[in-house]
Amino acid sequence: MPANLPPEAPALVLAAPGAESDVPSDVKTIVCVDHPQLDVKLVHLGDPKMSLAETLADCAAKRPDGATAAVVVPMVTGPHPQVYRAVREAVAESGVLTTVADPLGPHPLLAEALHVKLADGGLARADRMRLFNIAAPVDGIIIGTVGGQEAVRAADATVVLLAARLTLPVVAASLDASPGVGDAAQRLRNIGASRLALSPFLIGPEIDPRRITDAAESVGAGCAEPLGAHNAVAQLVALSYGSSLTGVDPDGP
Repeated sequence: MPANLPPEAPALVLAAPGAESDVPSDVKTIVCVDHPQLDVKLVHLGDPKMSLAETLADCAAKRPDGATAAVVVPMVTGPHPQVYRAVREAVAESGVLTTVADPLGPHPLLAEALHVKLADGGLARADRMRLFNIAAPVDGIIIGTVGGQEAVRAADATVVLLAARLTLPVVAASLDASPGVGDAAQRLRNIGASRLALSPFLIGPEIDPRRITDAAESVGAGCAEPLGAHNAVAQLVALSYGSSLTGVDPDGP
Protein backbone atom coordinates (compact mmCIF):
# COMPACT_ATOMS: atom_id res chain seq x y z
CA MET A 1 0.00 0.00 0.00
CA PRO A 2 1.57 3.35 -1.02
CA ALA A 3 2.15 5.61 1.98
CA ASN A 4 0.97 8.63 0.01
CA LEU A 5 -1.76 8.68 -2.59
CA PRO A 6 -2.60 11.55 -4.93
CA PRO A 7 -6.04 13.16 -4.50
CA GLU A 8 -7.20 11.55 -7.74
CA ALA A 9 -6.35 8.02 -6.58
CA PRO A 10 -9.23 5.57 -6.99
CA ALA A 11 -11.65 5.13 -4.13
CA LEU A 12 -11.70 1.80 -2.32
CA VAL A 13 -15.28 0.51 -2.49
CA LEU A 14 -16.13 -2.43 -0.25
CA ALA A 15 -18.94 -4.51 -1.74
CA ALA A 16 -20.53 -6.56 1.02
CA PRO A 17 -23.08 -9.33 0.38
CA GLY A 18 -26.49 -9.06 1.98
CA ALA A 19 -28.15 -6.21 3.81
CA GLU A 20 -26.58 -3.82 6.27
CA SER A 21 -24.65 -5.50 9.08
CA ASP A 22 -21.98 -4.65 11.60
CA VAL A 23 -19.12 -6.75 10.24
CA PRO A 24 -18.53 -4.86 6.95
CA SER A 25 -18.76 -1.56 8.84
CA ASP A 26 -16.18 -2.81 11.33
CA VAL A 27 -13.86 -3.88 8.50
CA LYS A 28 -14.23 -0.45 6.91
CA THR A 29 -13.35 1.21 10.22
CA ILE A 30 -10.18 -0.86 10.59
CA VAL A 31 -9.10 -0.07 7.02
CA CYS A 32 -9.76 3.65 7.52
CA VAL A 33 -7.77 3.72 10.77
CA ASP A 34 -4.85 1.78 9.30
CA HIS A 35 -4.85 3.69 6.01
CA PRO A 36 -6.21 7.21 6.53
CA GLN A 37 -4.97 8.22 3.08
CA LEU A 38 -7.64 6.04 1.46
CA ASP A 39 -11.07 7.20 0.32
CA VAL A 40 -13.11 4.20 1.54
CA LYS A 41 -16.76 3.56 0.67
CA LEU A 42 -19.03 0.70 1.76
CA VAL A 43 -21.99 -0.69 -0.16
CA HIS A 44 -24.25 -3.52 1.01
CA LEU A 45 -25.32 -5.27 -2.19
CA GLY A 46 -28.53 -6.60 -0.66
CA ASP A 47 -29.75 -3.25 0.66
CA PRO A 48 -32.22 -1.63 -1.78
CA LYS A 49 -31.42 1.79 -0.31
CA MET A 50 -27.79 1.45 -1.40
CA SER A 51 -26.65 1.47 -5.02
CA LEU A 52 -23.18 0.43 -6.06
CA ALA A 53 -23.72 2.08 -9.45
CA GLU A 54 -24.57 5.41 -7.78
CA THR A 55 -21.56 5.12 -5.48
CA LEU A 56 -19.27 4.52 -8.47
CA ALA A 57 -20.77 7.49 -10.29
CA ASP A 58 -20.11 9.65 -7.23
CA CYS A 59 -16.50 8.43 -7.15
CA ALA A 60 -16.06 9.29 -10.83
CA ALA A 61 -17.45 12.79 -10.35
CA LYS A 62 -14.60 13.55 -7.95
CA ARG A 63 -11.83 12.29 -10.25
CA PRO A 64 -10.36 13.34 -13.61
CA ASP A 65 -12.05 12.16 -16.80
CA GLY A 66 -10.59 8.89 -18.03
CA ALA A 67 -9.05 7.95 -14.69
CA THR A 68 -9.95 4.79 -12.80
CA ALA A 69 -12.52 6.03 -10.30
CA ALA A 70 -12.73 3.08 -7.95
CA VAL A 71 -11.37 -0.29 -6.94
CA VAL A 72 -14.24 -2.54 -5.86
CA VAL A 73 -13.21 -5.19 -3.35
CA PRO A 74 -15.96 -7.81 -2.89
CA MET A 75 -16.00 -8.93 0.74
CA VAL A 76 -15.83 -12.63 -0.01
CA THR A 77 -13.10 -15.17 0.69
CA GLY A 78 -13.59 -17.17 -2.50
CA PRO A 79 -15.58 -17.37 -5.73
CA HIS A 80 -19.12 -16.09 -5.23
CA PRO A 81 -20.99 -15.89 -8.57
CA GLN A 82 -23.95 -13.96 -7.17
CA VAL A 83 -21.78 -11.22 -5.66
CA TYR A 84 -19.56 -10.86 -8.71
CA ARG A 85 -22.57 -10.78 -11.03
CA ALA A 86 -24.10 -7.96 -8.96
CA VAL A 87 -20.80 -6.05 -9.02
CA ARG A 88 -20.33 -6.46 -12.78
CA GLU A 89 -23.89 -5.34 -13.46
CA ALA A 90 -23.42 -2.25 -11.29
CA VAL A 91 -20.15 -1.37 -13.01
CA ALA A 92 -21.80 -1.73 -16.42
CA GLU A 93 -24.78 0.38 -15.32
CA SER A 94 -22.55 3.16 -14.01
CA GLY A 95 -20.28 3.28 -17.05
CA VAL A 96 -17.44 4.18 -14.67
CA LEU A 97 -13.88 3.00 -15.19
CA THR A 98 -13.55 0.54 -12.31
CA THR A 99 -11.21 -2.24 -11.22
CA VAL A 100 -12.83 -5.25 -9.57
CA ALA A 101 -10.56 -7.16 -7.20
CA ASP A 102 -10.33 -10.92 -6.84
CA PRO A 103 -11.68 -12.69 -3.73
CA LEU A 104 -9.66 -12.17 -0.56
CA GLY A 105 -8.67 -15.82 -0.34
CA PRO A 106 -6.94 -18.14 -0.39
CA HIS A 107 -4.18 -16.61 1.70
CA PRO A 108 -2.08 -17.72 4.68
CA LEU A 109 -3.47 -14.82 6.72
CA LEU A 110 -6.97 -16.27 6.40
CA ALA A 111 -5.79 -19.76 7.36
CA GLU A 112 -4.25 -18.20 10.46
CA ALA A 113 -7.52 -16.36 11.18
CA LEU A 114 -9.49 -19.63 10.87
CA HIS A 115 -7.10 -21.18 13.39
CA VAL A 116 -7.70 -18.27 15.77
CA LYS A 117 -11.48 -18.61 15.46
CA LEU A 118 -11.31 -22.35 16.13
CA ALA A 119 -9.11 -21.73 19.18
CA ASP A 120 -11.48 -19.02 20.43
CA GLY A 121 -14.29 -21.57 20.29
CA GLY A 122 -12.28 -24.18 22.19
CA LEU A 123 -12.01 -26.31 19.06
CA ALA A 124 -8.25 -26.08 18.48
CA ARG A 125 -5.10 -25.26 20.36
CA ALA A 126 -4.04 -21.65 20.18
CA ASP A 127 -0.45 -22.64 19.35
CA ARG A 128 0.74 -24.54 16.30
CA MET A 129 2.66 -27.20 18.19
CA ARG A 130 0.89 -30.46 18.92
CA LEU A 131 1.57 -31.61 22.48
CA PHE A 132 1.17 -35.37 22.48
CA ASN A 133 0.27 -35.58 26.16
CA ILE A 134 -2.78 -33.36 25.70
CA ALA A 135 -5.83 -34.64 23.84
CA ALA A 136 -6.81 -32.56 20.81
CA PRO A 137 -10.26 -30.92 21.11
CA VAL A 138 -11.29 -32.33 17.72
CA ASP A 139 -9.77 -34.72 15.21
CA GLY A 140 -11.27 -33.41 11.97
CA ILE A 141 -12.13 -29.98 10.54
CA ILE A 142 -14.71 -29.01 7.91
CA ILE A 143 -14.16 -25.69 6.15
CA GLY A 144 -17.57 -24.29 5.18
CA THR A 145 -17.78 -22.15 2.05
CA VAL A 146 -20.50 -20.36 0.09
CA GLY A 147 -20.50 -20.22 -3.70
CA GLY A 148 -21.01 -23.82 -4.77
CA GLN A 149 -18.50 -26.29 -6.17
CA GLU A 150 -16.19 -23.56 -7.50
CA ALA A 151 -15.81 -22.14 -3.99
CA VAL A 152 -15.13 -25.61 -2.56
CA ARG A 153 -12.39 -26.21 -5.14
CA ALA A 154 -10.90 -22.77 -4.49
CA ALA A 155 -10.76 -23.57 -0.76
CA ASP A 156 -8.34 -26.45 -1.36
CA ALA A 157 -5.32 -24.18 -0.75
CA THR A 158 -6.80 -23.08 2.57
CA VAL A 159 -7.49 -26.73 3.45
CA VAL A 160 -3.78 -27.49 3.00
CA LEU A 161 -2.67 -24.42 4.98
CA LEU A 162 -5.02 -25.10 7.90
CA ALA A 163 -4.22 -28.81 7.97
CA ALA A 164 -0.52 -27.94 8.18
CA ARG A 165 -1.16 -25.53 11.07
CA LEU A 166 -3.27 -28.01 13.07
CA THR A 167 -1.77 -31.31 11.83
CA LEU A 168 -5.34 -32.55 11.46
CA PRO A 169 -7.37 -33.72 8.47
CA VAL A 170 -9.32 -30.86 6.91
CA VAL A 171 -12.03 -31.07 4.22
CA ALA A 172 -13.86 -28.26 2.40
CA ALA A 173 -17.64 -28.30 1.98
CA SER A 174 -20.35 -26.03 0.64
CA LEU A 175 -22.97 -24.51 2.91
CA ASP A 176 -25.25 -23.70 -0.04
CA ALA A 177 -24.67 -26.53 -2.54
CA SER A 178 -22.89 -29.86 -2.89
CA PRO A 179 -20.58 -31.34 -1.80
CA GLY A 180 -22.16 -30.38 1.49
CA VAL A 181 -21.17 -30.57 5.13
CA GLY A 182 -22.68 -34.05 5.44
CA ASP A 183 -20.45 -35.30 2.60
CA ALA A 184 -17.36 -33.78 4.25
CA ALA A 185 -18.25 -35.28 7.63
CA GLN A 186 -18.59 -38.73 6.08
CA ARG A 187 -15.18 -38.39 4.40
CA LEU A 188 -13.60 -37.51 7.73
CA ARG A 189 -15.35 -40.35 9.56
CA ASN A 190 -14.17 -42.78 6.88
CA ILE A 191 -10.59 -42.01 7.91
CA GLY A 192 -11.32 -42.34 11.60
CA ALA A 193 -12.16 -38.78 12.67
CA SER A 194 -15.10 -38.71 15.07
CA ARG A 195 -14.83 -35.34 16.88
CA LEU A 196 -15.53 -32.76 14.19
CA ALA A 197 -15.61 -28.98 13.97
CA LEU A 198 -17.06 -26.69 11.32
CA SER A 199 -14.96 -23.63 10.50
CA PRO A 200 -16.89 -21.11 8.36
CA PHE A 201 -14.53 -19.77 5.69
CA LEU A 202 -16.71 -16.69 5.49
CA ILE A 203 -16.58 -13.07 6.58
CA GLY A 204 -20.17 -13.30 7.79
CA PRO A 205 -22.78 -11.55 5.64
CA GLU A 206 -22.56 -14.14 2.85
CA ILE A 207 -25.17 -16.44 4.44
CA ASP A 208 -27.77 -16.58 7.19
CA PRO A 209 -25.79 -17.57 10.32
CA ARG A 210 -28.51 -20.07 11.26
CA ARG A 211 -27.56 -22.14 8.20
CA ILE A 212 -24.04 -22.43 9.58
CA THR A 213 -25.14 -23.61 13.02
CA ASP A 214 -27.77 -25.91 11.52
CA ALA A 215 -25.12 -27.51 9.28
CA ALA A 216 -22.83 -28.09 12.25
CA GLU A 217 -25.63 -29.58 14.34
CA SER A 218 -26.67 -31.86 11.49
CA VAL A 219 -23.33 -33.70 11.68
CA GLY A 220 -22.75 -33.33 15.42
CA ALA A 221 -19.84 -30.93 14.95
CA GLY A 222 -18.67 -28.01 17.03
CA CYS A 223 -18.91 -24.68 15.27
CA ALA A 224 -16.45 -21.78 15.16
CA GLU A 225 -17.44 -18.20 14.41
CA PRO A 226 -17.00 -16.77 10.88
CA LEU A 227 -13.93 -14.63 10.24
CA GLY A 228 -15.87 -11.43 10.89
CA ALA A 229 -13.83 -8.24 11.16
CA HIS A 230 -10.60 -10.09 11.92
CA ASN A 231 -7.55 -7.94 11.22
CA ALA A 232 -6.50 -10.37 8.48
CA VAL A 233 -9.62 -9.47 6.49
CA ALA A 234 -8.85 -5.75 6.73
CA GLN A 235 -5.22 -6.37 5.76
CA LEU A 236 -6.23 -8.30 2.66
CA VAL A 237 -8.73 -5.62 1.66
CA ALA A 238 -5.91 -3.07 1.71
CA LEU A 239 -3.57 -5.46 -0.13
CA SER A 240 -6.20 -6.00 -2.83
CA TYR A 241 -6.49 -2.25 -3.32
CA GLY A 242 -2.73 -1.76 -3.34
CA SER A 243 -2.19 -4.55 -5.85
CA SER A 244 -4.53 -2.83 -8.28
CA LEU A 245 -2.18 0.14 -8.27
CA THR A 246 1.11 -1.77 -8.32
CA GLY A 247 0.25 -4.96 -10.18
CA VAL A 248 1.42 -7.12 -7.27
CA ASP A 249 -0.63 -10.27 -6.62
CA PRO A 250 -2.13 -10.02 -3.08
CA ASP A 251 -2.91 -13.74 -2.96
CA GLY A 252 0.67 -14.95 -2.84
CA PRO A 253 2.17 -16.34 0.37
